[in-house]
Amino acid sequence: MDISLITTSNALDGYKVVKHLGVIRGITVRSRSVVGNFAGGIQSLFGGRLSVYVELCENARQEAFHLMIQHAQAIGANAIIGMRYDANEVMQGITEVLAYGTAVVVEKVAE
Repeated sequence: MDISLITTSNALDGYKVVKHLGVIRGITVRSRSVVGNFAGGIQSLFGGRLSVYVELCENARQEAFHLMIQHAQAIGANAIIGMRYDANEVMQGITEVLAYGTAVVVEKVAE
């Protein structure tokens, strides 16, 4: 799937939605390791960007994003509209990250 055909809006400029395939999602659950928490704690003493946690969050979002794409492709979509992220703490230190949207089939509009 061309990632330029994934959008948070409900339409893709230059394309017409010809079929709605339904809601799709990609879910991952991550925890912080003891080492990661220690390194993050040390970084927090100095203030500023907490790169240990930024990397953890980015990796979780990227994994959820790719799982969402796989789900969309499995049901025949070539695009995703209304894409969103959500995160919930399952229990202390364990977080679910969800990427979701509407799987669609689009065709390029003739100009």
